[in-house]
Amino acid sequence: MTSTSSREQRGSAELSEEQRGLEAGLERWERETLEPALGRRPERRERFVTTSGEEVKRLYTPLDLPGFDYERDLGFPGEFPYTRGVHPTMYRGRPWTMRMFAGYGTAEETNERFHYLLRHGQTGLSVAFDLPTLYGYDTDHPLSRGEFGKCGVAVSSLRDMERLLSGLPLDRVTTSMTINGPAAIIWAMYIAAAEKMGIPRAKLGGTLQNDILKEYIAQKEYIFPPEPSLRLVTDTIEFGTREMPLWNTVSISGYHIREAGATAAQELAFTLADGFAYVRAALDRGLDVDSFAPRLSFFFNSHNDLFEEVAKFRAARRIWAREMRERFGARDPRSLLMRFHAQTAGCSLTAQQPENNVVRTTIQALAAVLGGAQSLHTNSMDEALALPSEKAVRVALRTQQIILEESGAANTVDPLGGSYYLEALTNRIEEEAYDYFRRIEEFGGVVRAIEQGFFQREIANASFRYEQEIASGERIIVGVNEHTDGNEELDIPILRVDPKGEELQVRRLLELRESRDRERWSRALEAVREAASTDRNVMSSLIEAVRADATLGEITDVLREVFGTYEETPVL
Repeated sequence: MTSTSSREQRGSAELSEEQRGLEAGLERWERETLEPALGRRPERRERFVTTSGEEVKRLYTPLDLPGFDYERDLGFPGEFPYTRGVHPTMYRGRPWTMRMFAGYGTAEETNERFHYLLRHGQTGLSVAFDLPTLYGYDTDHPLSRGEFGKCGVAVSSLRDMERLLSGLPLDRVTTSMTINGPAAIIWAMYIAAAEKMGIPRAKLGGTLQNDILKEYIAQKEYIFPPEPSLRLVTDTIEFGTREMPLWNTVSISGYHIREAGATAAQELAFTLADGFAYVRAALDRGLDVDSFAPRLSFFFNSHNDLFEEVAKFRAARRIWAREMRERFGARDPRSLLMRFHAQTAGCSLTAQQPENNVVRTTIQALAAVLGGAQSLHTNSMDEALALPSEKAVRVALRTQQIILEESGAANTVDPLGGSYYLEALTNRIEEEAYDYFRRIEEFGGVVRAIEQGFFQREIANASFRYEQEIASGERIIVGVNEHTDGNEELDIPILRVDPKGEELQVRRLLELRESRDRERWSRALEAVREAASTDRNVMSSLIEAVRADATLGEITDVLREVFGTYEETPVL
């Protein structure tokens, strides 16, 4: 690690005369004003901390920003180091994309939900897939039984993808797809389906999550070992760079890391470390950094602590811009921009008093907006109970629209910038991230650190501390361990997946296998096997395979045979 944080660059400059005067004034205030006030009314708790457990001081002043330099540490919006935002006018010129995550049951049911959301003002699509699809299994696989459509839509073939996208304006809206292990296959289906609709791949805009490293760290929806999985991600980056200039081929994701129990600093550090690993892999493939870096995007969690989350987003932009320029030699300003999607914190939602989740989501969405997100999903109040109902989704979408149109938060760029507390918190999170970068490098990089359980232990320890604080009452969760009156009645409509959908999906798969051209299908799968067994990019063979009606499970099985599967060593 050759780069240094802004705080390290500032050093420990001696106090100026103005600062010494401020220090004397602070001491006087504590003696003459604060101490008598505390004597009359003590503070409501001995220790105040962020959601991540970091101590929060009573008061912040310029003394908490030694050596602070506006142009170096903040700069102007749309200029290096992008602390204040990636665009000069931010939401004054273009609002963030309102991209509600959706998917359940059959492709037709999810397609209907997409059309519903577009009619109510959503400006981008975001696809959730069910558990079998996320693991590369068809709906009729024995391991898929009982899991159809419960956490997302089931997509087992190109025909399912066509049903999912029917009537949607793919040439006018962007699509995000949250899938990782079999991401390249699902992307091939999307490309093939769009081209059958008459939309060339070069005009498709959207994002493939495709962040396999965070699966080993947190979410655990991996299939193959880390090295071949990283190879598949690099294949998609290379393919997208050459053929799909409007598509973000990786959404480097801290969201699931945070959902697993990480602190804000861990989420930031582990996400950026993954991003650096993808950049290295693409450079090793022979790609020029400025040819692919502008199409890398990020996905962060927006949790309860308003200021900590805003600071995290600002520190993320500053670190990414510095490292891309100084470590990886990027020269195109677009390569330095950290563009990110945010989603409010699912792990913060409570089954108790679920209406309270509307308030939590509003605060979290406001943090994402104040932090400069490019797109945003707001969770629905009923998601701790079931898949969101239409009414709950509409309220969640309206939350974003109210923030945009009524709150005033989008009227100026980085409205909290310059706050002594926020800037000190931004610096502190940045310092913690660089400490993690150094530790990861000592392991030999991200893959080696994964194999040795480093990330998993760090997250497990942070999660355990947080849950202990809730159990002991040290950390208050309204409606859970305090203010619990009203938990008895839950008047929340529950969305239930129709079990007939699974029967329909299984019947369709049987019909597909009986009607397809078996010779073309066999040749296509053999081409996938050959590409995976060599150093050829697999994307073209995957697109041909889905066009030949090879199913998700069949293609994944070929890759399992070539790459093997991964079993994690448990971390205690």
